[in-house]
Amino acid sequence: MIRRSQSFLSQFYALTDFVCIQIVFLLSWWLKFKSGWIPNDETLPIETYALWSLVYGAVAIFLGYFYNFYTPKRKKKFSYELFIIVQVYSISLLILLSFLFIFKELNLSRSYLLLYLVNNILAISFYRFILKTSLKRLREKGYNRQFVLILGAGTLGKRFFANLVQHPELGYEVVGFLDDNLAAHEMNHQKYKPIIGRIDDLESIINTMLIDEVIIALPLHAYQKYGKIINTCEKAGVKTLIIPDFFDYLPSRPYFDNFAGIPLINVRDIPLDEFRNRFLKRAFDIIFSLIAIIITSPLLILIAIGIKLTSPGEIIFKQERVGLNRRHFKMYKFRSMRVQTEETSNTQWTTENDPRKTKFGSFLRKTSLDELPQFFNVLFGHMSVVGPRPERPYFVEQFKEEIPKYMVKHHIRPGITGWAQSNGFRGDTSIEERIKHDIFYIENWSFIFDIKIIWMTIMNGFVNKNAY
Repeated sequence: MIRRSQSFLSQFYALTDFVCIQIVFLLSWWLKFKSGWIPNDETLPIETYALWSLVYGAVAIFLGYFYNFYTPKRKKKFSYELFIIVQVYSISLLILLSFLFIFKELNLSRSYLLLYLVNNILAISFYRFILKTSLKRLREKGYNRQFVLILGAGTLGKRFFANLVQHPELGYEVVGFLDDNLAAHEMNHQKYKPIIGRIDDLESIINTMLIDEVIIALPLHAYQKYGKIINTCEKAGVKTLIIPDFFDYLPSRPYFDNFAGIPLINVRDIPLDEFRNRFLKRAFDIIFSLIAIIITSPLLILIAIGIKLTSPGEIIFKQERVGLNRRHFKMYKFRSMRVQTEETSNTQWTTENDPRKTKFGSFLRKTSLDELPQFFNVLFGHMSVVGPRPERPYFVEQFKEEIPKYMVKHHIRPGITGWAQSNGFRGDTSIEERIKHDIFYIENWSFIFDIKIIWMTIMNGFVNKNAY
Protein backbone atom coordinates (compact mmCIF):
# COMPACT_ATOMS: atom_id res chain seq x y z
CA MET A 1 0.00 0.00 0.00
CA ILE A 2 2.89 2.36 0.81
CA ARG A 3 4.56 1.71 -2.53
CA ARG A 4 1.28 2.26 -4.40
CA SER A 5 0.73 5.58 -2.62
CA GLN A 6 4.32 6.65 -3.35
CA SER A 7 3.88 5.67 -7.01
CA PHE A 8 0.66 7.70 -7.15
CA LEU A 9 2.38 10.69 -5.53
CA SER A 10 5.26 10.40 -8.02
CA GLN A 11 2.85 10.41 -10.98
CA PHE A 12 0.90 13.27 -9.41
CA TYR A 13 4.08 15.36 -9.09
CA ALA A 14 5.03 14.69 -12.73
CA LEU A 15 1.55 15.52 -14.05
CA THR A 16 1.28 18.66 -11.92
CA ASP A 17 4.72 19.82 -13.09
CA PHE A 18 3.73 19.33 -16.74
CA VAL A 19 0.48 21.26 -16.27
CA CYS A 20 2.36 23.99 -14.42
CA ILE A 21 4.85 24.29 -17.30
CA GLN A 22 2.01 24.84 -19.78
CA ILE A 23 0.35 27.44 -17.54
CA VAL A 24 3.71 29.20 -17.26
CA PHE A 25 3.96 29.10 -21.07
CA LEU A 26 0.66 30.98 -21.39
CA LEU A 27 1.68 33.49 -18.71
CA SER A 28 5.13 34.08 -20.26
CA TRP A 29 3.70 34.44 -23.77
CA TRP A 30 1.19 36.99 -22.51
CA LEU A 31 3.85 38.93 -20.59
CA LYS A 32 6.17 39.05 -23.56
CA PHE A 33 3.83 39.62 -26.48
CA LYS A 34 0.47 40.93 -25.19
CA SER A 35 0.97 42.79 -21.92
CA GLY A 36 2.77 45.73 -23.49
CA TRP A 37 5.20 45.76 -20.55
CA ILE A 38 8.07 44.30 -22.56
CA PRO A 39 9.13 45.66 -25.97
CA ASN A 40 8.77 43.02 -28.70
CA ASP A 41 8.95 42.62 -32.45
CA GLU A 42 6.63 40.70 -34.73
CA THR A 43 6.40 37.13 -33.44
CA LEU A 44 5.55 33.63 -34.58
CA PRO A 45 1.98 32.38 -33.97
CA ILE A 46 1.15 31.13 -30.49
CA GLU A 47 0.69 27.59 -31.85
CA THR A 48 4.42 27.40 -32.61
CA TYR A 49 5.35 28.43 -29.07
CA ALA A 50 2.76 26.00 -27.66
CA LEU A 51 4.30 23.10 -29.60
CA TRP A 52 7.78 23.77 -28.25
CA SER A 53 6.36 24.26 -24.76
CA LEU A 54 4.99 20.72 -24.95
CA VAL A 55 8.44 19.50 -26.03
CA TYR A 56 10.08 21.42 -23.18
CA GLY A 57 7.61 19.95 -20.69
CA ALA A 58 8.29 16.40 -21.90
CA VAL A 59 12.07 16.93 -21.66
CA ALA A 60 11.77 18.41 -18.15
CA ILE A 61 9.64 15.50 -16.93
CA PHE A 62 12.08 12.99 -18.43
CA LEU A 63 15.04 14.70 -16.75
CA GLY A 64 13.04 14.87 -13.53
CA TYR A 65 12.74 11.09 -13.49
CA PHE A 66 16.43 10.85 -14.41
CA TYR A 67 17.29 12.94 -11.34
CA ASN A 68 14.82 11.00 -9.12
CA PHE A 69 12.96 14.28 -8.68
CA TYR A 70 9.58 12.58 -8.52
CA THR A 71 10.48 10.12 -5.79
CA PRO A 72 8.88 11.35 -2.53
CA LYS A 73 11.65 12.50 -0.16
CA ARG A 74 10.17 13.52 3.15
CA LYS A 75 13.65 13.36 4.74
CA LYS A 76 15.13 15.90 2.27
CA LYS A 77 15.17 19.65 2.88
CA PHE A 78 13.54 22.01 0.38
CA SER A 79 16.95 23.48 -0.53
CA TYR A 80 17.80 20.07 -2.04
CA GLU A 81 14.68 20.20 -4.22
CA LEU A 82 15.48 23.78 -5.24
CA PHE A 83 18.93 22.76 -6.51
CA ILE A 84 17.36 19.96 -8.55
CA ILE A 85 14.67 22.27 -9.95
CA VAL A 86 17.24 24.79 -11.20
CA GLN A 87 19.38 22.04 -12.73
CA VAL A 88 16.51 20.19 -14.40
CA TYR A 89 14.83 23.24 -15.93
CA SER A 90 18.08 24.91 -17.01
CA ILE A 91 19.37 21.75 -18.71
CA SER A 92 15.94 21.22 -20.30
CA LEU A 93 16.18 24.66 -21.90
CA LEU A 94 19.63 23.86 -23.30
CA ILE A 95 18.19 20.66 -24.81
CA LEU A 96 15.26 22.67 -26.23
CA LEU A 97 17.72 25.11 -27.85
CA SER A 98 19.47 22.13 -29.43
CA PHE A 99 16.15 20.92 -30.87
CA LEU A 100 15.40 24.40 -32.19
CA PHE A 101 18.77 24.44 -33.95
CA ILE A 102 18.34 20.94 -35.39
CA PHE A 103 14.83 21.70 -36.73
CA LYS A 104 15.92 25.17 -37.93
CA GLU A 105 13.33 26.91 -35.75
CA LEU A 106 15.52 29.93 -35.11
CA ASN A 107 12.92 32.70 -34.88
CA LEU A 108 11.67 32.05 -31.37
CA SER A 109 12.30 35.03 -29.16
CA ARG A 110 15.39 34.48 -27.01
CA SER A 111 14.17 36.95 -24.38
CA TYR A 112 10.90 34.99 -24.23
CA LEU A 113 12.81 31.75 -23.62
CA LEU A 114 14.74 33.37 -20.77
CA LEU A 115 11.51 34.69 -19.27
CA TYR A 116 9.95 31.24 -19.73
CA LEU A 117 12.86 29.57 -17.90
CA VAL A 118 12.82 31.98 -14.95
CA ASN A 119 9.04 31.76 -14.59
CA ASN A 120 9.15 27.95 -14.68
CA ILE A 121 11.79 27.81 -11.93
CA LEU A 122 9.84 30.30 -9.79
CA ALA A 123 6.47 28.62 -10.33
CA ILE A 124 7.66 25.03 -9.75
CA SER A 125 9.67 26.09 -6.70
CA PHE A 126 6.72 28.02 -5.25
CA TYR A 127 4.13 25.26 -5.59
CA ARG A 128 6.59 22.58 -4.40
CA PHE A 129 7.42 24.71 -1.35
CA ILE A 130 3.73 25.24 -0.57
CA LEU A 131 3.04 21.52 -1.01
CA LYS A 132 6.01 20.45 1.13
CA THR A 133 5.12 22.95 3.87
CA SER A 134 1.46 21.85 3.86
CA LEU A 135 2.40 18.16 4.13
CA LYS A 136 4.80 19.01 6.96
CA ARG A 137 2.07 20.79 8.92
CA LEU A 138 -0.37 17.93 8.32
CA ARG A 139 2.18 15.43 9.66
CA GLU A 140 2.81 17.58 12.73
CA LYS A 141 -0.95 17.46 13.39
CA GLY A 142 -0.98 13.69 13.10
CA TYR A 143 -2.07 13.21 9.48
CA ASN A 144 -0.20 11.12 6.88
CA ARG A 145 1.97 9.54 9.57
CA GLN A 146 4.30 6.58 9.14
CA PHE A 147 4.40 4.09 12.02
CA VAL A 148 7.81 2.72 12.93
CA LEU A 149 8.85 -0.33 14.97
CA ILE A 150 12.44 -0.41 16.26
CA LEU A 151 14.17 -3.78 16.68
CA GLY A 152 16.78 -3.38 19.39
CA ALA A 153 16.41 -1.35 22.59
CA GLY A 154 20.14 -0.89 23.13
CA THR A 155 22.22 2.24 22.62
CA LEU A 156 21.74 2.17 18.84
CA GLY A 157 17.93 1.90 18.98
CA LYS A 158 17.59 4.54 21.69
CA ARG A 159 19.84 6.91 19.79
CA PHE A 160 17.76 6.51 16.63
CA PHE A 161 14.55 7.12 18.61
CA ALA A 162 15.98 10.24 20.25
CA ASN A 163 16.98 11.65 16.85
CA LEU A 164 13.61 10.82 15.31
CA VAL A 165 11.50 12.57 17.95
CA GLN A 166 13.46 15.76 17.33
CA HIS A 167 11.95 15.93 13.82
CA PRO A 168 8.12 15.65 14.15
CA GLU A 169 7.76 17.35 10.76
CA LEU A 170 8.94 14.13 9.08
CA GLY A 171 5.73 12.43 10.18
CA TYR A 172 7.20 9.29 11.80
CA GLU A 173 5.78 7.80 15.01
CA VAL A 174 7.54 5.00 16.90
CA VAL A 175 5.05 2.43 18.20
CA GLY A 176 7.61 0.66 20.39
CA PHE A 177 10.72 -1.53 20.62
CA LEU A 178 11.33 -5.26 20.26
CA ASP A 179 14.27 -6.76 22.15
CA ASP A 180 15.20 -10.18 23.56
CA ASN A 181 17.00 -8.72 26.59
CA LEU A 182 13.98 -7.35 28.41
CA ALA A 183 15.70 -7.17 31.76
CA ALA A 184 18.96 -5.73 30.44
CA HIS A 185 17.37 -2.58 28.99
CA GLU A 186 15.81 -0.26 31.49
CA MET A 187 13.38 1.93 29.55
CA ASN A 188 12.30 5.31 30.85
CA HIS A 189 8.76 5.27 29.41
CA GLN A 190 8.45 9.04 29.73
CA LYS A 191 11.46 9.39 27.43
CA TYR A 192 11.19 6.26 25.25
CA LYS A 193 8.47 4.02 23.91
CA PRO A 194 8.05 0.67 25.73
CA ILE A 195 9.50 -2.71 24.76
CA ILE A 196 6.40 -4.47 23.46
CA GLY A 197 7.89 -7.91 22.81
CA ARG A 198 10.80 -10.07 21.70
CA ILE A 199 12.33 -10.27 18.22
CA ASP A 200 10.46 -13.53 17.60
CA ASP A 201 7.17 -11.69 18.20
CA LEU A 202 7.76 -9.56 15.07
CA GLU A 203 5.36 -11.47 12.78
CA SER A 204 2.44 -11.42 15.21
CA ILE A 205 2.96 -7.72 16.00
CA ILE A 206 3.08 -6.79 12.31
CA ASN A 207 -0.15 -8.70 11.76
CA THR A 208 -1.96 -7.07 14.69
CA MET A 209 -0.60 -3.50 14.59
CA LEU A 210 -0.28 -0.91 11.82
CA ILE A 211 3.45 -0.87 11.02
CA ASP A 212 4.87 0.95 7.97
CA GLU A 213 8.61 0.58 8.59
CA VAL A 214 10.80 -1.69 10.70
CA ILE A 215 14.17 -0.32 11.80
CA ILE A 216 16.77 -2.97 12.62
CA ALA A 217 19.06 -1.50 15.29
CA LEU A 218 20.55 -4.76 16.58
CA PRO A 219 24.20 -5.23 17.58
CA LEU A 220 26.56 -6.76 15.03
CA HIS A 221 26.64 -10.17 16.78
CA ALA A 222 22.89 -10.58 16.10
CA TYR A 223 23.38 -10.56 12.30
CA GLN A 224 22.12 -14.18 12.04
CA LYS A 225 18.61 -12.91 12.84
CA TYR A 226 18.53 -10.46 9.91
CA GLY A 227 17.44 -13.03 7.32
CA LYS A 228 14.34 -14.11 9.23
CA ILE A 229 13.47 -10.50 10.12
CA ILE A 230 13.71 -9.28 6.52
CA ASN A 231 11.69 -12.26 5.20
CA THR A 232 8.97 -11.62 7.79
CA CYS A 233 8.76 -7.93 6.87
CA GLU A 234 8.71 -8.54 3.12
CA LYS A 235 6.03 -11.20 3.51
CA ALA A 236 3.87 -8.58 5.24
CA GLY A 237 4.82 -5.80 2.77
CA VAL A 238 6.58 -3.74 5.44
CA LYS A 239 9.65 -1.70 4.53
CA THR A 240 12.84 -2.71 6.35
CA LEU A 241 15.80 -0.44 7.11
CA ILE A 242 19.07 -1.44 8.81
CA ILE A 243 21.22 0.79 10.99
CA PRO A 244 24.72 -0.75 10.84
CA ASP A 245 26.25 -1.22 14.28
CA PHE A 246 29.44 0.37 12.91
CA PHE A 247 27.73 3.52 11.55
CA ASP A 248 29.87 5.75 13.78
CA TYR A 249 32.81 4.89 11.53
CA LEU A 250 30.95 5.92 8.38
CA PRO A 251 30.74 9.48 7.02
CA SER A 252 27.52 11.42 6.82
CA ARG A 253 26.33 10.02 3.49
CA PRO A 254 27.38 6.42 2.79
CA TYR A 255 25.52 4.55 0.07
CA PHE A 256 25.27 1.08 -1.43
CA ASP A 257 27.17 0.33 -4.59
CA ASN A 258 27.02 -2.83 -6.67
CA PHE A 259 29.91 -4.86 -8.05
CA ALA A 260 29.37 -8.07 -10.02
CA GLY A 261 25.91 -8.43 -8.47
CA ILE A 262 27.22 -8.07 -4.91
CA PRO A 263 26.09 -5.05 -2.83
CA LEU A 264 28.89 -3.02 -1.29
CA ILE A 265 28.75 -0.18 1.23
CA ASN A 266 30.46 2.81 -0.34
CA VAL A 267 31.57 4.80 2.69
CA ARG A 268 31.43 8.15 0.90
CA ASP A 269 28.71 9.27 -1.47
CA ILE A 270 30.46 11.43 -4.09
CA PRO A 271 28.08 12.92 -6.68
CA LEU A 272 30.96 13.28 -9.16
CA ASP A 273 31.34 9.49 -9.24
CA GLU A 274 28.27 9.52 -11.51
CA PHE A 275 29.10 9.83 -15.20
CA ARG A 276 26.44 12.46 -15.97
CA ASN A 277 27.78 14.75 -13.24
CA ARG A 278 31.41 14.28 -14.31
CA PHE A 279 30.46 14.97 -17.93
CA LEU A 280 28.54 18.13 -17.01
CA LYS A 281 31.36 19.45 -14.83
CA ARG A 282 34.06 18.66 -17.40
CA ALA A 283 32.09 20.27 -20.23
CA PHE A 284 31.62 23.38 -18.11
CA ASP A 285 35.35 23.43 -17.23
CA ILE A 286 36.38 23.31 -20.89
CA ILE A 287 33.95 26.04 -21.96
CA PHE A 288 34.70 28.27 -18.96
CA SER A 289 38.50 27.93 -19.23
CA LEU A 290 38.45 28.64 -22.98
CA ILE A 291 36.37 31.78 -22.44
CA ALA A 292 38.60 32.86 -19.52
CA ILE A 293 41.79 32.39 -21.57
CA ILE A 294 40.37 34.36 -24.53
CA ILE A 295 39.07 37.22 -22.36
CA THR A 296 42.23 37.52 -20.25
CA SER A 297 44.73 36.99 -23.12
CA PRO A 298 45.71 40.73 -23.29
CA LEU A 299 46.24 40.68 -19.51
CA LEU A 300 48.28 37.46 -19.77
CA ILE A 301 50.59 39.14 -22.29
CA LEU A 302 51.01 42.24 -20.12
CA ILE A 303 51.81 40.17 -17.04
CA ALA A 304 54.34 38.09 -19.00
CA ILE A 305 56.07 41.30 -20.15
CA GLY A 306 56.02 42.66 -16.60
CA ILE A 307 57.68 39.50 -15.20
CA LYS A 308 60.34 39.55 -17.91
CA LEU A 309 61.18 43.21 -17.30
CA THR A 310 61.32 43.02 -13.48
CA SER A 311 63.32 39.84 -12.84
CA PRO A 312 65.43 37.29 -14.75
CA GLY A 313 64.09 33.77 -15.26
CA GLU A 314 61.16 31.90 -16.74
CA ILE A 315 57.75 33.57 -17.03
CA ILE A 316 55.76 30.47 -16.07
CA PHE A 317 56.55 28.68 -12.82
CA LYS A 318 55.75 24.96 -12.91
CA GLN A 319 55.36 23.15 -9.60
CA GLU A 320 54.47 19.54 -8.86
CA ARG A 321 51.11 19.12 -7.13
CA VAL A 322 48.94 16.16 -6.10
CA GLY A 323 45.66 15.92 -8.00
CA LEU A 324 42.83 13.51 -8.81
CA ASN A 325 43.38 10.00 -7.38
CA ARG A 326 46.71 11.13 -5.87
CA ARG A 327 48.27 11.52 -9.35
CA HIS A 328 51.00 14.15 -9.64
CA PHE A 329 50.88 16.94 -12.22
CA LYS A 330 52.64 20.20 -13.00
CA MET A 331 50.60 23.22 -11.94
CA TYR A 332 51.22 26.47 -13.82
CA LYS A 333 51.54 29.89 -12.22
CA PHE A 334 53.09 33.19 -13.22
CA ARG A 335 56.49 33.32 -11.52
CA SER A 336 56.28 35.70 -8.58
CA MET A 337 59.59 34.85 -6.86
CA ARG A 338 63.21 34.93 -7.72
CA VAL A 339 64.58 31.75 -9.27
CA GLN A 340 65.28 29.18 -6.54
CA THR A 341 66.11 25.52 -6.17
CA GLU A 342 63.34 22.97 -6.68
CA GLU A 343 63.81 21.62 -3.14
CA THR A 344 63.29 25.06 -1.62
CA SER A 345 60.16 25.83 -3.63
CA ASN A 346 58.64 22.42 -2.89
CA THR A 347 59.20 22.36 0.88
CA GLN A 348 58.84 25.93 2.14
CA TRP A 349 55.71 27.97 2.84
CA THR A 350 55.46 31.50 1.53
CA THR A 351 55.41 34.05 4.38
CA GLU A 352 54.00 37.58 4.50
CA ASN A 353 57.33 39.35 4.02
CA ASP A 354 59.04 36.54 2.13
CA PRO A 355 62.36 37.89 0.76
CA ARG A 356 62.10 35.52 -2.22
CA LYS A 357 59.19 37.48 -3.72
CA THR A 358 59.75 40.16 -6.34
CA LYS A 359 57.88 43.47 -6.07
CA PHE A 360 55.84 42.69 -9.16
CA GLY A 361 55.36 39.13 -7.86
CA SER A 362 53.92 40.45 -4.57
CA PHE A 363 51.31 42.35 -6.56
CA LEU A 364 50.47 39.26 -8.62
CA ARG A 365 50.06 37.07 -5.54
CA LYS A 366 48.00 39.62 -3.63
CA THR A 367 45.57 40.00 -6.53
CA SER A 368 45.62 36.26 -7.42
CA LEU A 369 46.69 37.15 -10.98
CA ASP A 370 49.53 34.64 -10.67
CA GLU A 371 46.86 31.91 -10.78
CA LEU A 372 45.59 32.75 -14.29
CA PRO A 373 47.77 30.16 -16.14
CA GLN A 374 45.90 27.45 -14.21
CA PHE A 375 43.07 27.80 -16.73
CA PHE A 376 45.43 25.88 -19.03
CA ASN A 377 45.63 23.17 -16.34
CA VAL A 378 41.83 23.09 -16.42
CA LEU A 379 41.82 22.84 -20.22
CA PHE A 380 44.33 19.96 -20.13
CA GLY A 381 42.28 18.07 -17.52
CA HIS A 382 44.69 18.40 -14.58
CA MET A 383 42.33 20.67 -12.65
CA SER A 384 38.77 21.96 -12.51
CA VAL A 385 37.54 25.54 -12.20
CA VAL A 386 36.05 24.65 -8.79
CA GLY A 387 37.50 22.08 -6.38
CA PRO A 388 39.87 21.65 -3.44
CA ARG A 389 43.16 23.48 -3.90
CA PRO A 390 46.03 21.11 -4.84
CA GLU A 391 49.00 20.82 -2.51
CA ARG A 392 52.68 19.93 -2.97
CA PRO A 393 53.64 16.25 -2.42
CA TYR A 394 55.93 17.15 0.50
CA PHE A 395 53.08 18.72 2.46
CA VAL A 396 50.56 16.07 1.40
CA GLU A 397 52.73 13.40 3.04
CA GLN A 398 52.92 15.55 6.17
CA PHE A 399 49.24 16.50 6.39
CA LYS A 400 47.84 13.03 5.75
CA GLU A 401 49.44 11.87 9.01
CA GLU A 402 48.36 14.92 11.00
CA ILE A 403 44.90 15.81 9.71
CA PRO A 404 42.05 13.25 9.67
CA LYS A 405 40.47 12.61 6.24
CA TYR A 406 42.96 14.93 4.52
CA MET A 407 43.35 12.57 1.54
CA VAL A 408 39.60 12.57 0.81
CA LYS A 409 40.15 15.80 -1.17
CA HIS A 410 41.91 13.77 -3.88
CA HIS A 411 38.71 11.92 -4.83
CA ILE A 412 37.95 14.74 -7.30
CA ARG A 413 39.96 17.11 -9.48
CA PRO A 414 41.55 20.02 -7.64
CA GLY A 415 40.31 23.51 -8.50
CA ILE A 416 41.44 27.07 -9.09
CA THR A 417 38.94 28.16 -6.45
CA GLY A 418 36.89 26.17 -3.97
CA TRP A 419 34.34 26.24 -1.16
CA ALA A 420 37.12 26.78 1.39
CA GLN A 421 38.75 29.60 -0.60
CA SER A 422 35.44 31.37 -1.27
CA ASN A 423 34.85 31.35 2.51
CA GLY A 424 38.22 32.97 3.19
CA PHE A 425 40.30 29.87 4.00
CA ARG A 426 43.39 30.40 1.89
CA GLY A 427 46.99 31.29 2.57
CA ASP A 428 47.91 31.26 6.25
CA THR A 429 44.63 29.79 7.58
CA SER A 430 43.53 26.57 9.29
CA ILE A 431 44.20 23.44 7.21
CA GLU A 432 41.59 21.56 9.29
CA GLU A 433 38.88 24.07 8.37
CA ARG A 434 39.88 23.90 4.72
CA ILE A 435 39.51 20.12 4.72
CA LYS A 436 36.08 20.34 6.40
CA HIS A 437 34.94 22.71 3.66
CA ASP A 438 36.53 20.55 0.94
CA ILE A 439 34.78 17.39 2.17
CA PHE A 440 31.46 19.24 2.41
CA TYR A 441 31.89 20.34 -1.21
CA ILE A 442 32.83 16.83 -2.37
CA GLU A 443 29.79 15.24 -0.69
CA ASN A 444 27.34 17.98 -1.72
CA TRP A 445 28.50 18.87 -5.22
CA SER A 446 26.01 20.19 -7.72
CA PHE A 447 26.34 22.32 -10.83
CA ILE A 448 24.54 25.17 -9.05
CA PHE A 449 26.96 24.83 -6.11
CA ASP A 450 29.85 25.40 -8.54
CA ILE A 451 28.16 28.51 -9.94
CA LYS A 452 27.61 29.78 -6.38
CA ILE A 453 31.31 29.32 -5.51
CA ILE A 454 32.44 31.10 -8.69
CA TRP A 455 30.02 33.93 -7.94
CA MET A 456 31.24 34.18 -4.32
CA THR A 457 34.85 34.24 -5.54
CA ILE A 458 34.08 37.11 -7.92
CA MET A 459 31.98 39.06 -5.40
CA ASN A 460 34.50 38.63 -2.58
CA GLY A 461 37.23 39.92 -4.87
CA PHE A 462 40.55 38.40 -5.78
CA VAL A 463 42.55 40.43 -3.25
CA ASN A 464 43.02 38.49 -0.01
CA LYS A 465 44.90 39.50 3.13
CA ASN A 466 46.09 35.93 3.64
CA ALA A 467 47.46 35.56 0.10
CA TYR A 468 51.25 35.86 0.41
